[in-house]
Amino acid sequence: MLDSCKLKSACNLPLICNKKIINTAGTSNAEVPLADPGMYQLDITLRRGQSLAARDRGGTSDPYVKFKIGGKEVFRSKIIHKNLNPVWEEKACILVDHLREPLYIKVFDYDFGLQDDFMGSAFLDLTQLELNRPTDVTLTLKDPHYPDHDLGIILLSVILTPKEGESRDVTMLMRKSWKRSSKFQTQSLRLSDLHRKSHLWRGIVSITLIEGRDLKAMDSNGLSDPYVKFRLGHQKYKSKIMPKTLNPQWREQFDFHLYEERGGIIDITAWDKDAGKRDDFIGRCQVDLSALSREQTHKLELQLEEGEGHLVLLVTLTASATVSISDLSVNSLEDQKEREEILKRYSPLRIFHNLKDVGFLQVKVIRAEGLMAADVTGKSDPFCVVELNNDRLLTHTVYKNLNPEWNKVFTFNIKDIHSVLEVTVYDEDRDRSADFLGKVAIPLLSIQNGEQKAYVLKNKQLTGPTKGVIYLEIDVIFNAVKASLRTLIPKEQKYIEEENRLSKQLLLRNFIRMKRCVMVLVNAAYYINSCFDWDSPPRSLAAFVLFLFVVWNFELYMIPLVLLLLLTWNYFLIISGKDNRQRDTVVEDMLEDEEEEDDKDDKDSEKKGFINKIYAIQEVCVSVQNILDEVASFGERIKNTFNWTVPFLSWLAIVALCVFTAILYCIPLRYIVLVWGINKFTKKLRSPYAIDNNELLDFLSRVPSDVQVVQYQELKPDPSHSPYKRKKNNLG
Repeated sequence: MLDSCKLKSACNLPLICNKKIINTAGTSNAEVPLADPGMYQLDITLRRGQSLAARDRGGTSDPYVKFKIGGKEVFRSKIIHKNLNPVWEEKACILVDHLREPLYIKVFDYDFGLQDDFMGSAFLDLTQLELNRPTDVTLTLKDPHYPDHDLGIILLSVILTPKEGESRDVTMLMRKSWKRSSKFQTQSLRLSDLHRKSHLWRGIVSITLIEGRDLKAMDSNGLSDPYVKFRLGHQKYKSKIMPKTLNPQWREQFDFHLYEERGGIIDITAWDKDAGKRDDFIGRCQVDLSALSREQTHKLELQLEEGEGHLVLLVTLTASATVSISDLSVNSLEDQKEREEILKRYSPLRIFHNLKDVGFLQVKVIRAEGLMAADVTGKSDPFCVVELNNDRLLTHTVYKNLNPEWNKVFTFNIKDIHSVLEVTVYDEDRDRSADFLGKVAIPLLSIQNGEQKAYVLKNKQLTGPTKGVIYLEIDVIFNAVKASLRTLIPKEQKYIEEENRLSKQLLLRNFIRMKRCVMVLVNAAYYINSCFDWDSPPRSLAAFVLFLFVVWNFELYMIPLVLLLLLTWNYFLIISGKDNRQRDTVVEDMLEDEEEEDDKDDKDSEKKGFINKIYAIQEVCVSVQNILDEVASFGERIKNTFNWTVPFLSWLAIVALCVFTAILYCIPLRYIVLVWGINKFTKKLRSPYAIDNNELLDFLSRVPSDVQVVQYQELKPDPSHSPYKRKKNNLG
């Protein structure tokens, strides 16, 4: 995680860890005698915790660890949510000038909006460590106020190394290029390179979870409801739950990023889902990526430790995709030769070359203006996070500034043209997690190439504006045929999404959305029934004649033909200016109400209310809430396909319907059914580990629901903000 740790700690520079800058222990270079043999480098690997104390009412905790030396915090780990046996595998390098001060380890339970709960502490006596020898250390956590309480253990690996001549050489070299007394040193080129190196991945590991075999029965019925959790560093993925089985078939595929050259270790745990209580642990296993060869698919059958059964995986390690961070002066698309190579890579002639590589995205993050003040000084320390699906990069931090200029260029490979680019601005805080300042979500298909635009920052729910604008210039180059083919395969899931929580407004919103979809069918049934009742004789007569004509002449190809005509009719309505699509103010109002509830929850989190009263059935309510959302979204996506909400998808639907109409017109139905049946029966024989999918559902998953349409709407900036204001200064 800290590739440049040795270099930084040797010259006592701030230690970059988990997107925060934390001062190393020890005195400054000016005060440390470089040849002093009492100067040491302490390399620590925080492994994991076991049987930690439960501090949350759900019987779990969200633990993180702090290291202190001489009263100064020198390291803070990431937060592991809802886990009493967390696995960190994080590394820290600390420079110490003497061994008299012990390393103080403190564990806390993270509570959003509240004071974090103390979970125990321990001391590591540095004088007891052997020099230049890796040592595994097990520390028992204690509470000084309750010394008899068992608070679990923390496992570390440490190496203590004396620093002599090497320290002098490195420090003298770095002194020439660093200004020590400035907090703005993070903006220098050298630290920018270190920052970039710590967040760019060197490869991709593609994992397919195939199945489980003979898992341990955890329920009274002799079965389990298993799911699997994967973790590689800070990345994690959770599989779907397979109900009532000991031999689950998952067939799920996902990717992790490789940040270390040697690969790292994937921690895998299997769990049994229990509604209303804590999930049962089934077993664990690990995959050592350093033992696997690259550019080759490995089939692994892993025995679960501390439990029973096996997990079957397919693991493939590949080289990194084209992902980079650079300054504005280094711009791929402005270099004519590089631009031609990129255009050639995604030309129509290279349709079948690497179908996963759909396109190229370049994002220029130029500056922001009028940001929210998050610090007591009336300023903020903003940095920007750019996300495309599971690819996540970030800028440097600009300190004490509400109008920061980053002038960075990010490039990504596009795997799905229907992805949404998310740009979020945070305020860096040394003592706690970063504060949210604003966010924008931009569908790739809505981007206008080469245009510098001012995007109004939105709140966390993307339902309304917050303070400030951000200036971006985005370019998208993609192969339309590859993009169309990728539309018909499962959509990539984001494995860092927050879990859905119970919300009265969200539950009500999803119920109203589903009711609106159902009412469309009900109204259609009433309309048809009115034709039978002859409420309007001319209408009933026309319907009767149409019924006789259609039934007498009906052919199967007429079904896609009618859908094709409906799409064409709506298209001509739009281009003729008679678009009957209306802005969904109902959904907007509900989203605003939900935002108000979220704000109230954040401020009054200690109050007992509706959610606390039904806490025992919270998981059931969340499931109902999600089902309502899925049903409503399904209906809205069908409507938005015919409404030309995303023209690319509507044109793709027209092409598909034309093909289906021609096939049904020219080929007898029994031949079509025969081909379909043969394909279904032989699919597992031809490709045993193929991931099951439904092309129609995969297509609809790319169409935005009404809620997403509102979230992706671009807000109009203040006319006083000009996207070309100070452009010369920015580029200079």
